[in-house]
Amino acid sequence: MSNPIPSSILIVGAGVFGLGTAYALAQREEYKNTKITVLDRSGFPAPDSSSIDSSRIIRADYADYYYSALCTESLKEWRGEWGQDGRYHETGLAILMDGKNLDRGGKTAMQQEMQRNLQKQGLKAGKKEDGGQITVLENEDDVKAIAPSIPGAAGQSGYVNWTSGWADAEAGMRYLLKKVEATGRVELRTAEVKSLIFDHANGSVPGVELVSGERLMADLTILAAGAWSPKFIDLRGRASASGQILAYIDITAEEEEKLKNNPVLLNYSNGMFIIPPRHKQLKVARHGYGYANFQTIPHPEHPESGNTIKVSLPKTKYDDPYMEIPKEGQDVCRAFLKECLPDFANRPWTHTRICWYTDTPTGDWIIDYHPKYKGLFLATGGSGHGYKFVPKIGERIVDVIKGQPRDDLGTALQKKWAWPEQKYHFDHVWTNDWRGGSKGMILAEEHSRGPKPRAKL
Repeated sequence: MSNPIPSSILIVGAGVFGLGTAYALAQREEYKNTKITVLDRSGFPAPDSSSIDSSRIIRADYADYYYSALCTESLKEWRGEWGQDGRYHETGLAILMDGKNLDRGGKTAMQQEMQRNLQKQGLKAGKKEDGGQITVLENEDDVKAIAPSIPGAAGQSGYVNWTSGWADAEAGMRYLLKKVEATGRVELRTAEVKSLIFDHANGSVPGVELVSGERLMADLTILAAGAWSPKFIDLRGRASASGQILAYIDITAEEEEKLKNNPVLLNYSNGMFIIPPRHKQLKVARHGYGYANFQTIPHPEHPESGNTIKVSLPKTKYDDPYMEIPKEGQDVCRAFLKECLPDFANRPWTHTRICWYTDTPTGDWIIDYHPKYKGLFLATGGSGHGYKFVPKIGERIVDVIKGQPRDDLGTALQKKWAWPEQKYHFDHVWTNDWRGGSKGMILAEEHSRGPKPRAKL
């Protein structure tokens, strides 16, 4: 049954989920009389959001069939208008393992399931020169052969999907922003939200209160605040913020020319990856369990009670412009560079950054109405794999808002994204989705083990 059309919608957050939803709402005839407002504390596009970066991997390589199918749908758009002007590069994605005898957590089986799902999408196995789109890599020599300008091997076995690639992440978000603005239907406001407004007598959220004290009311409030979401609603045991490492080095135009057509190299054993360079910068990063940044805050749903909760929240260069990744992160990035591109391993970082995920126990997103509060819809829990779907994700979110999945894929995704009744066994979520690195690292502790941050000038 279709949900009623609200007369006003307030979206908190201007990342992939927030802006994507705003754009999709503005396209729907049934919402033509709905006032749509998007709020973000730091402007558009938000400079410290996880989606504002030099690059993001675009892959249909999932062990979960439904995310694979959703990305196959999105890839059609990336290969069209979304990928124009250098926004998408289909150089391939190599998913690698350190060795057949180092299979931890059933990752070889997960790789095989990825390949099966790709073949269900119509891809053919075989060598690229023979028209194959999925090339199995049996050994280190095979790995080196698919990226001949990289002297070291990023792994010892795996496969390469030649129909995946990478996107200029910030350019993609700026393109989405341009499309949102072109609708003439969405009000974009730079304003920091202090809290949701909770009407406990009626079991509803009728709007938000800004830091300025202003109150904005709406029939429907959509919380799409990414890793900041636990600040506004109690998500303990359901979603938590984790900080991920990104490091960048400058390279020459000649070096970029050599490296730009390589596939993305992603080591499934340790989560490390290298994306082809952009604008004479090379990025090395880790898809890991990340760092927690615990903060004690007033209970977001009952601030008047005096009760507090402990949650992990982002700390970004918006908060501290001189913050770099901890020594632990720098060390693993250098080690991976040394393994793959030893000539680059000792170059100074141009800059480093912590990117914040909103992790859920399974890696599934939370896109659903809150079961306790009328008028509150959540679009969060991206778990570090939301960006690639940006051409299509807004449409799928609006289908859930309206309560009308358009097809079998939408029905399956709506079930997958439903509010998780079962909580994780700890308040803080160290996801069980595949990751590299170690569980349990605390940002402040890791920063204390390395060099002191540079003094402000």
